[in-house]
Amino acid sequence: MGRLRGRTARFKTFLNGLSAGVLLFLLLEIFQHSFGSVERSFEQFTEGHASFGHFLPYGLVFAAGMGVGLLGLVYVGRLWRRRRTSATGASLGPGAMAVAEAHSLRPQSLRLGMAIATGIGLHNFSEGLAIGQSANQGHVSLALLLVIGFALHNATEGFGIVGPLAAEGVRPSWRWLALAGLIGGGPTFLGTLVGTAFTSELLSVAFLALAGGAILYVVGEILNAGRRMSWETTLWGVLTGFLLGMATELVLVAAGV
Repeated sequence: MGRLRGRTARFKTFLNGLSAGVLLFLLLEIFQHSFGSVERSFEQFTEGHASFGHFLPYGLVFAAGMGVGLLGLVYVGRLWRRRRTSATGASLGPGAMAVAEAHSLRPQSLRLGMAIATGIGLHNFSEGLAIGQSANQGHVSLALLLVIGFALHNATEGFGIVGPLAAEGVRPSWRWLALAGLIGGGPTFLGTLVGTAFTSELLSVAFLALAGGAILYVVGEILNAGRRMSWETTLWGVLTGFLLGMATELVLVAAGV
């Protein structure tokens, strides 16, 4: 999808919204799993089944992960803009600066797409943990169902990565797409290796919270761009992407996971 040419402006805007819709569903899924663990630990504390020291790490890890995932991208983007201004402002005149700003749209959309891949990768690490932990406990059939279900579900996340590129008319190279695929999908394999070695609900919460913060930032960027292009078309894309994510999630439900 990222390599297709000849797309209309309306179709590009729709893909941008589709990207946000897929990520919004993913964000909902992330909060359901990550904050669910925090909530359970707090209920155990309030019911007297566990101490406050049991709940505290979950709360702190969730808050820290969300903060780093969300604000980390803000400060990285601010640092990049300062470097770009210092590199171009002194040497370019008004006309040349306008040309430079026009070309800067390309790397901006590429960076946003890679940021999406990073957030998805953090989420997929936790999915790998679930696969590995199932295998570690001897539930091989469950692990196999998770592999198939996550593969079908995560295929839709590719739309999330290339959506902003399509909106800006950027045609990424095969090398860029391969790198984005490795960053977005590779952590699933790494998480599986870690999950087969030991189980850690706290580690899963940490990576899910990081992913949630990063995806929340990216969704804001995508919707901001969509409002400038066509808000109506963007919202149709958001609805379609959300429903697409929901439909693929039902694959896991049908598998009994």
